[in-house]
Amino acid sequence: MVSRGKGGGAEQRGGSRKLAVKLRTAKGRKIASTRWLQRQLNDPYVEEAKRRGYRSRAAFKLVEMDDKYRFLRPGMVVLDLGAAPGGWSQIAAERVGSAEGKGQVLAVDLSPIEPLPGVEVLTQDVSAGDAPALIGAALKGGHADVVLSDMAAPATGHRSTDHVRVVALVEAALDLAEDVLKPGGTFVAKVFQGGAGGELVSRLKRSFAKVQHVKPKASRPESPEVYALATGFRGAK
Repeated sequence: MVSRGKGGGAEQRGGSRKLAVKLRTAKGRKIASTRWLQRQLNDPYVEEAKRRGYRSRAAFKLVEMDDKYRFLRPGMVVLDLGAAPGGWSQIAAERVGSAEGKGQVLAVDLSPIEPLPGVEVLTQDVSAGDAPALIGAALKGGHADVVLSDMAAPATGHRSTDHVRVVALVEAALDLAEDVLKPGGTFVAKVFQGGAGGELVSRLKRSFAKVQHVKPKASRPESPEVYALATGFRGAK
């Protein structure tokens, strides 16, 4: 069980500082790949995720946000969009108690997800026309208390194109959230480039009582990602 202590981040063990690992650019390996591997080897969240058995370091982002804002509670129904490999679903399952028969966690992704205790998996494109009906049918009572989205489109390197693709994913997640959330529910979604744009923020404010941007410490400083946290869903239109 993940504790709700301050920070929620990875800790050092034994009082010693881990020495940084430096890699040479191996033959056949691109400089960018070498940098990524070096960053992974020196990332305390990666090490801590392995120690706790989490599917990804991204689990700690949800830990930090929920430690502070406490939107996951025992017995809740949670919809996790773009869930692969399952790091967020693991945390949600622990905190709502779905492995013990309390609440529900439904993980949705185009990619297959290996089984997780307390997590139901639906392999589905969230932007497909039949997604709302299929997801609604899979949720207990057809509704959710919390909708999570850590979805991100593969970067093309073209700033405008990448921005459009990110916004499209957030809007698809919000479409589903507005269909399945119970009144008072919470929506958490990854956004980029300084946060959700004006039109998206306006839409969120129409549908939710409070909207804010959050950047967990577990989100790498150089990453442009932040999360839109919308609470107090006003109810379906």
